[in-house]
Amino acid sequence: MSHSPVYLDHAATTPVRREVLEAMMPWFSTRFGNPSSVHRLGREARVALDEARERVAATLGAHHDEVCFTSCGTEGDNFAVIGAWRAARASGRNAVLSTPIEHKAVLAACHQVAREGGEERFAPVSCDGVVDLDAFTQSCNTTLAVASVMWVNNEIGVVQDIPTLTERAKAAGALMHTDAVQAFGKIAFDMRTLPVDLLAISGHKIGAPKGIGALFIRRGVQLEPLLHGGSQDRGRRPGTENLPYAVGLAVACELAVQEREADVAHLLALRERLEARVRDAMPDVIIHGANAPRAPHVTNLSIPGTDAETLLMALDLRGIQASGGSACQSGSVGMSHVLQAMKVAPEIASGALRLSLGALSTEENVDRAADVLITLARKSRGFATV
Repeated sequence: MSHSPVYLDHAATTPVRREVLEAMMPWFSTRFGNPSSVHRLGREARVALDEARERVAATLGAHHDEVCFTSCGTEGDNFAVIGAWRAARASGRNAVLSTPIEHKAVLAACHQVAREGGEERFAPVSCDGVVDLDAFTQSCNTTLAVASVMWVNNEIGVVQDIPTLTERAKAAGALMHTDAVQAFGKIAFDMRTLPVDLLAISGHKIGAPKGIGALFIRRGVQLEPLLHGGSQDRGRRPGTENLPYAVGLAVACELAVQEREADVAHLLALRERLEARVRDAMPDVIIHGANAPRAPHVTNLSIPGTDAETLLMALDLRGIQASGGSACQSGSVGMSHVLQAMKVAPEIASGALRLSLGALSTEENVDRAADVLITLARKSRGFATV
């Protein structure tokens, strides 16, 4: 009997929601105006863009002028880290602070700061992937321009204490940025009460298309633009705005906030079911970050004696679609930088799989994925044949 594929890579991307696509379609065809044009079509487009910005802002608890549309989470992270550092360096704040388990967009942005003459600092994490608060605090001083810590780690799902980290950074007079790409729709927050200065989200993680995201920039925060050209978005991001995608992002954000509580409960139950099924069959399975707070949609596990690359190919042949870590790292060979920072032994890290849940996940396909994984892992370890 053939089965439809089981998609367990929602942390990499999600399907575009029907409501999102329907809202976008007119702006590709009959309502195609440029928001900077002064004629009727242009004015209509400007109204729609302003409305989309206001709707995204409302889901964040932000003012409309605090939302800057971006192309993705990577752009938002780069703009926040590099833009904030460039704006602050003249005042003597020449350092950026992050952690070794960040998305490569933040790590690469920190490295770029160093190439431009700045100082990059990294606070270590525990074996469960939790940022060392004392070390982080010690790195917060009068030379720090901006600190950047991912709210929910994209590989292991561990949740950081962003309110406390923000408090420590701001006590030193620095800005605080968080990559909330995996947190939005999973963790409740309101920018009216959360003092984070900069926060990045990405549309394709919440049912919008690839190619749209947003960066929250608190009023009064100065960033040096990465792009140069026109006056769009108050000069922060020049270039003709991606109106259809901005409209789609607004719808996706609203749905993510409205459905968050139900989604979290559903995904947590599925994740626990998946982990329990694997653990019952293979008690020596290692779930990375299991002793830390975790978001409900990601599990990262290693089965000793197996190899992730081999397992992923075998899973795919049987219709189970998963990953070995960040989608931005797929195709690369080597140990996950996240697991390496957590001091996971190389022979264990080499077997790590990321299984991430979302809109397409059900009890039935989670059970099937677990059963196939168990069978393949046993075969890999020489305990059974398929």
